[in-house]
Amino acid sequence: MTALSQDSCEACRIGAPTVSETEAKELLSQIPDWSIINVDGIKQLQCQYKFKNFVAAMAFANQLADIAEAEGHHPGILVEWGKATVTWWSHSIKGLHHNDFVMAAKTDRLLDQ
Repeated sequence: MTALSQDSCEACRIGAPTVSETEAKELLSQIPDWSIINVDGIKQLQCQYKFKNFVAAMAFANQLADIAEAEGHHPGILVEWGKATVTWWSHSIKGLHHNDFVMAAKTDRLLDQ
């Protein structure tokens, strides 16, 4: 379990700074299965999780939805047979905030439970 997974999201408002390249590298070292992707010029964190079937992937997505709602920060989740792809980014700043890395770590923690 990483220290990131123990953090809570802070309020992220329009104009808040995105993480720097240096910060992103350090934070990624704590969530090694995640990668930074670029979608329409917006940096996002993404990870794909494998499951034994659709029902298990959907249960994971529902658990993640509960955590996201409690933190007030919501991901993109694509559920398919045997996998779920999760994408985090901060819509208000059109990029990556520390909160996205926190939530990625919390997402990983779901598999440890």
